[in-house]
Amino acid sequence: MRNTVRTCLAMATLLLISPVFSASAQVHKYESYKGLVMAGYQGWFNAPDDGAKRGWHHYECGNTFAPGSCTIDFWPEVSEYPKLYPTDFKFDDGSTAHVFSSYDDSTVDTHFRWMKEYGLDGVFMQRFIAEIKNKSGKKHFNKVLGSAMKAANKYERAIAIMYDLSGMRSGDEKILIADIKELSKKHNLMSHDKNPSYLYHNGRPLVTVWGVGFNDRRRYGLDEAEIIVDALKKMGFSVMLGVPTHWRELKSDTESDPRLHDIIKKCDIVMPWFVGRYNERTFAPSYSGLVAEDIKWADRNGVDYVPLAFPGFSWRNMPGNENSTPIARNGGDFLWMQMSSHIASGAEMLYIAMFDEIDEGTAIFKCAKRVPVGKSRFVPIEDGIESDHYLWLVGNAARMLRGEMPMQLKQPDRNKLAER
Repeated sequence: MRNTVRTCLAMATLLLISPVFSASAQVHKYESYKGLVMAGYQGWFNAPDDGAKRGWHHYECGNTFAPGSCTIDFWPEVSEYPKLYPTDFKFDDGSTAHVFSSYDDSTVDTHFRWMKEYGLDGVFMQRFIAEIKNKSGKKHFNKVLGSAMKAANKYERAIAIMYDLSGMRSGDEKILIADIKELSKKHNLMSHDKNPSYLYHNGRPLVTVWGVGFNDRRRYGLDEAEIIVDALKKMGFSVMLGVPTHWRELKSDTESDPRLHDIIKKCDIVMPWFVGRYNERTFAPSYSGLVAEDIKWADRNGVDYVPLAFPGFSWRNMPGNENSTPIARNGGDFLWMQMSSHIASGAEMLYIAMFDEIDEGTAIFKCAKRVPVGKSRFVPIEDGIESDHYLWLVGNAARMLRGEMPMQLKQPDRNKLAER
């Protein structure tokens, strides 16, 4: 049955995401996640003097962002940002290295412009419960979300809200529920005419709850997760649940309580977390078949399924992880291997981790080929490819998912495609 659905996917997707005409304007309405490739968007970077009054944030280590004291492993390619901030880092010629702030409207606008230019369908905007609990964090993420809502409609990209429960405590579920009520009213989430770029699924606006079912001693559990899911469904939202890799078998990174499956069945989409679980060598023997089995479970239980792909991983500048083993990108081969395998396994949509995550080296946006030198070791984009290569790959995966280009398991040759 799924093969029949996939045969018609390209035609159905064109209908779902094609322009919808109204009396006053031509707009895109995103009625389903199916047929789309979406990425996670952290939006958590701050710089002094950006107006947020958070100083360096998510760049720094111990309140200091300087050589030998930082958390990022990749350096952003900054040539297209309208507004930049100088750092204490230097290039090999002694010139000053600059970074962006997510707090600036122009930064978010630049990112969404890239999404449109390269064919990434849109992003899930992260909201961290541990951040929005405090005034400073909520102010920052509200500002970034507002910029993103505006840019999504400007560039006709899909957008949805994703709550990350990491750091949450029992009782904080009330914060999430109050927050989504506030955002729903502010951003017209229940009116697709007023906010056409907001992503709907199964006829309702989609909200993601990430971090349910992990067995790593979190200070919340399935009780709090079920309260959140029930509240969102009652308010009229579709729900995507972010769960551990081995959620189906309730083993390894997943707690063994079968109630997790009951909560998943209440949701519209299930999305497992794969980052760091495998590399290019171990993916095929251990994980490539997992997605097909996950899809079968989801089909039997009336839930849609979205697999995750990530370009690589690096965590050497994060305190305590200096000796961690990076997961090589191999010029995009690793990312393409996952995306093509997922599509071949029957995936109808993809989640990419992440758009702008330079802390863990999973960013697909434009990262620098030339990086600062000194005490901190940064990872440059590989020789032989350009800083935009991962955006280009993800855009082509979206085309392949929709049947707009032939299925191929090997990464496409960019030069050959450009000649056509």
